[in-house]
Amino acid sequence: MGVTNCTLQNQDPVLNECAARLGVSLRQTEDQLTRDMLAATASFINCVGGQNGDNPTEITRSDVDAIVRALLNNNAYTIMDNIEGEDKFGTAPVRDAYFALCSTQLTGNLDAVAGFIQKNQYPSPMNALRSEWGSIGNLRFLISSIGSFIPNSSSSGQNVYNIFCVGMEAYACIEQDGYSASFIYRPPIYDGPLALNASVGYKFAEVPRITNDLWVLNLRATLA
Repeated sequence: MGVTNCTLQNQDPVLNECAARLGVSLRQTEDQLTRDMLAATASFINCVGGQNGDNPTEITRSDVDAIVRALLNNNAYTIMDNIEGEDKFGTAPVRDAYFALCSTQLTGNLDAVAGFIQKNQYPSPMNALRSEWGSIGNLRFLISSIGSFIPNSSSSGQNVYNIFCVGMEAYACIEQDGYSASFIYRPPIYDGPLALNASVGYKFAEVPRITNDLWVLNLRATLA
C-alpha cells in the first residue's frame, strides 16, 4: 500500500483578500479602458423618440428598434441566444440579442420603455447575466456604475449617456506581445533596513480596439 505525502499549507487571509481586491481592480481597469475607447471611436446615433425636449432625448422603443435595425443591416451577429417561452406566470420569451452596455443611471428610463422585460420575468432567469437589467426587443442591457457618459453635453446641458450596442466580435482587447496580466507579490526581507515591507500589485499591457466598425454603435440618450 503506497504512502501519500500531504503538504500542510497555511493560506494567508490578508494576502488572499488583497489578491481578490486587486483582481476586481484589474478587471475594472480593463473595463474603463475599453469604455473610453468605445466612447471615443464608435459611431453614434442620438435618441430622438423621447418627450423630454432635449437632444438627444430619453431612450424609447423606436430608438431601440432603429439601432437593432442598423446592426441587422450591417450583418452583425447576435451574442445571446433566445430564451423560449414557458408556461410560467408573468414571464415572456426573450429574443436572441445584442448586448447594450450602459450606466446604472439609465435603469429608471429602461423600465419605462415599451416592451421592456425585467430579467426576473425571463422564463429561465438563470440564463441572465449578473449585470443584466433586462431586455428590449433584440437588446439585452448590461449595466455598470462606471458606465460611460459625457457631462453637460446635451442641447439643454444634461449629461449624455452612451449605450454601446455591440454584436459578436465587435471589439477586442489585444495583449501587447503576449503580455498577459500578472499578479506580483514581493515578500518582506528581514536582513536589513531596506525592503522591510511587502508589496503586492498587478500589471498588464493591452490595447482595446474595435474589430468591425459596423458591428458596434453608440446609442446616446439623456434622462427623462
